[in-house]
Amino acid sequence: MALNPIAIHIGGIQVHWYGIFIASAVMLAVYLSILEGKHHGIESDNIYDMILLALPTAVICARIYYVAFQWGYYQNHLDEIIRIWDGGIAIYGALIGSAIVVYLYCRNKFIPVWLMLDVIAPTVILGQAIGRWGNFMNQEAFGQITSLSFLNSLHLPHFIIQQMFIQGAYRQPTFLYESIWSLLGFVILMNLRHVPNFLKRGETTLLYIVWYAFGRFFVEGMRTDSLVVFYDIRVSQILSFILFFVAIILLIYRRRKYNDLPLYCKDKIVNI
Repeated sequence: MALNPIAIHIGGIQVHWYGIFIASAVMLAVYLSILEGKHHGIESDNIYDMILLALPTAVICARIYYVAFQWGYYQNHLDEIIRIWDGGIAIYGALIGSAIVVYLYCRNKFIPVWLMLDVIAPTVILGQAIGRWGNFMNQEAFGQITSLSFLNSLHLPHFIIQQMFIQGAYRQPTFLYESIWSLLGFVILMNLRHVPNFLKRGETTLLYIVWYAFGRFFVEGMRTDSLVVFYDIRVSQILSFILFFVAIILLIYRRRKYNDLPLYCKDKIVNI
């Protein structure tokens, strides 16, 4: 029996697990970003103000992105476009919208854009790891049909295996693969970022893009509910492929072109 996607009822309002996971991810990301920002002279008010702008923009852009590539369905169900609590937001849409807000905000406040991005990048991928459990509760972002014996061989808890019984068959837990990949990326980025005299400003962000895009490309190939364009080409795989190589090219280009890029961490490890 599938888990109930609704956590609690408050009066006539249904509070979905999806929203709880997303909200928890955002709060943790903001908290960690504030702690890290203090070491670089970024005031907590700047983080709060920026997130107040970035969060609604991210949600709107994530929904627009999803609806745009599912327009064949939504053009006949216009009343469902705003029903984000049922799922159906695309993380790449959220990242694009958020990146635009961060850029504009930092330029307006005279905060180095790359520095701000480096501060928040590891917390973003941690938020993505948490947010995937919202997909789990909604039984979405799942993979191809598999067997019960395969899921048991992964030594997964029973509640995960039970929740992976979708549309009459057991499914690959692609939400879990991506969540674990993102969590591992968070650990790696947090450690690399604080190695003295190692990463230049902007490189934490670019490494985040490389890491996430690489994992997402392969996980997306396993999913059966992907957004597609012509000839069933998966949108997220195309974007992941592009972002992966663009980020690598930028890493190499900036290292060779600019010798005076400031270091993210000098002399000693900064603990948060």
